[in-house]
Amino acid sequence: MNIKVVGIAAGILLASTAAFAQSSTVNGAAGGAVTGAIVGGPAGAAVGGVAGAVIGTAIDPPPQKVVTYVQEAPAPTKRVVVKEKVVVGQPLPETVVVTPVPDDPKYAYAIVNDQRVIVEPSSRKVIQVIH
Repeated sequence: MNIKVVGIAAGILLASTAAFAQSSTVNGAAGGAVTGAIVGGPAGAAVGGVAGAVIGTAIDPPPQKVVTYVQEAPAPTKRVVVKEKVVVGQPLPETVVVTPVPDDPKYAYAIVNDQRVIVEPSSRKVIQVIH
């Protein structure tokens, strides 16, 4: 198989990340492998599976009730400031206290650099920055 074909297949898969963002890791890997196999054969399946798994790890956006709770939650008296930029998809530093959302344990929140953020509790990964 030509390396260019594999590269093209990978590019096509990675370019369509928005379409796969709602998939789970398993569905993303399987869908990517199938798409890669169609476009590039066995090597394309391997590339597509990896790309699909990466794309499939996206976390679903929080429900509106979680966003509303985080918007209305009282701010801590101590201001938390970090040097790192708060970025969706990246974990918060360990120094930041993450507070669980009482009615939905899939989500937690923090207030960092005067920004309210919703995070995945286990990984501390930022899901949404509230503006």
